Parts: sequence; C-alpha cells; structure tokens
Amino acid sequence: MTAYVIADVKLTGDADELAEYRSQVVATLAPYGGRYLARGGETDVVEGAWAPGQIVLVEFPDLASARAWNDSAEYQAIAPLRSRNTDSRRLIVEGL
Repeated sequence: MTAYVIADVKLTGDADELAEYRSQVVATLAPYGGRYLARGGETDVVEGAWAPGQIVLVEFPDLASARAWNDSAEYQAIAPLRSRNTDSRRLIVEGL
C-alpha cells in the first residue's frame, strides 16, 4: 500500500545549506522508490488557521520503503542540513 512523507517546512537558517540539502535529497529517494509529488509550490489554505511554509509530499511504494528511506544512512547524512535550518513538521502516512 502506498505511503507518503508529508512535510511543512519553514526556512529559519542558512538558505545555502538548505539548497545543498535540496540538491542532494533527490538521489536518496530513488533506491526506496520515492518520488516528489509536491515540493514547495503555491498553497491555498481553504479551511482553518494554518500558515504553511513549503509543503513537501513524497510518495513511496509502501510504509516500509518510506521508513527505510527516512532511516537510511544516505538520508541521515544530509538531514542535519534541513533540521538545523528549518522549522519543519514531518510525518509518514499510509495511503489507500
């Protein structure tokens, strides 16, 4: 069953370090079957009090693949570039 990583990301630090993360993260997805469906496009809040940053949506074949990518040495090596320069919320959710 398909799974998704969903993130709401707001830049709080060094834009150059975040650009470095963005340039490297795509290559970490492929071995786990991950692909971007949304990556920081325009948002339109239609209900509730929510001020989103950049919304990121990544699709994986299943929960195991999404978790394996998140925990992988390749991703964990670059994750600090994101975490120290953003205020972000992330989750993995199973699809239908």
